[in-house]
Amino acid sequence: MPIIVNLDVMMAKRKISSNELAKLIDITPANLSILKTGKAKAIRFSTLDKLCEVLQCQPADILEWREENAD
Repeated sequence: MPIIVNLDVMMAKRKISSNELAKLIDITPANLSILKTGKAKAIRFSTLDKLCEVLQCQPADILEWREENAD
């Protein structure tokens, strides 16, 4: 999938743990892990909003699109 999730990068920049972030945005650590690893099929705007608020970033800091190789 050409959508890359850079959540772990933003978390490292803000020095916040997965458990702490999960509590602050009110999702389970398991769901946060699925999001961090790029295995999520979707993300709610309300979750993205909370992530951006807590991490003080823009959605583009967390999500990135890359073109797939046409090989």
